[in-house]
Amino acid sequence: MTFHTKILPVNPSHFHFDQQTNDEFAPQNAKPVITDPQDQATIQEAVDQLSSGETVGIPTETVYGLAANALDANAVAKIFAAKNRPQDNPLIVHVSSLAMLKRILPNNTIPSIYEPIIKQHWPGPLTIILPTNTDIIPTSITCGQPTVAVRFPSHPVARALIDACDFPLAAPSANSSGKPSTTLASHVYDDLNGRIPLILDGGACNVGVESTVLDGLRRPPAILRPGGITYESLHGLEGMEGLQVYRKHFVDRELEQAPTTPGMKYRHYSPEATVILVDNASDPQIFEQQWQLELAKQEKPVRRLGLLVTSSKSTITNGSSTAAATTRKEEENEKHYHHQGIECIPVFMGRSEHPDEVARGVFKGLRYLDTQNVDLIFVQGIPETEEGMAVMNRLRKAASKVIEL
Repeated sequence: MTFHTKILPVNPSHFHFDQQTNDEFAPQNAKPVITDPQDQATIQEAVDQLSSGETVGIPTETVYGLAANALDANAVAKIFAAKNRPQDNPLIVHVSSLAMLKRILPNNTIPSIYEPIIKQHWPGPLTIILPTNTDIIPTSITCGQPTVAVRFPSHPVARALIDACDFPLAAPSANSSGKPSTTLASHVYDDLNGRIPLILDGGACNVGVESTVLDGLRRPPAILRPGGITYESLHGLEGMEGLQVYRKHFVDRELEQAPTTPGMKYRHYSPEATVILVDNASDPQIFEQQWQLELAKQEKPVRRLGLLVTSSKSTITNGSSTAAATTRKEEENEKHYHHQGIECIPVFMGRSEHPDEVARGVFKGLRYLDTQNVDLIFVQGIPETEEGMAVMNRLRKAASKVIEL
């Protein structure tokens, strides 16, 4: 089916949450209040689409999601079709309260290992692996696994929408499968125009990379995908002693072949151009040396070159002349220049010492360079601390080659 895809704006500042109890989970069970009638009407239009089994692009704090009723197998199938997503890549279920979460779990029970995590980090950019109730959750979501990945988003629009639906939403990133994730409503439109009926535009996502996926059912517990909640903020919590990170501390080939969460089996986040990641290249001069050396090895002609950088000031040598550019704001890109007849397009992701900035800028930068029709993209890596672990995880999956320094 082909849709006339609508984009409807919603203002997150018009969404508030009323804590109706004084118990320890009162913040998690607060009820949404929408103060603007137009936003209320927009949310209702999205609810009507989702209730009728359609998909809707929605803002979350991590990236934009492509949402459908998580309890309706036919609706879930439309997510896979719209994204052209592999059928063995599981989905994350999104809830708006702990009461909703309990309704989809065996015996309506949340494993006790997660209670300190939920108190500290929900709602927020954290997904947890839970036992699944196969009588409720379609197997297309879990890909036949005995567990289900669940998140409680903190974005006020997503949270209020799920509450208004009164059913959980399955919602992977709202991009064509394999492409960079979407952090603006315009990104969703670029990828899915005509494939879905509606996109809610809640502005830019303030985390910029997908949620952290935590499996607390494993021993020791493990981060299966780094994301918006950092290893540093998790490993000191009760029950998280010995916390490991997948591919950093251990590898499980069986888990990769039959994953319990997205982001483990397939190459992701790739723009049209070939991506080469220069790891451990925080020094802009070292980054420049490395990409120029690698560029000289390319067999195919390169007319336009993208440079995704983390330095606010870069100095590029072109023969005997030097072109310097300084980025004053995260949103500003450096000026184009030429290197040996090749047009170079630098894009500033954020400061390497502020990995949260880079997380917000990485997908945006990759997508911008796609619009510039570059033939090749070199990316300047950052240290794997705090959000830097998530950034480097995404860049390694996007890259065709990684240069280790």
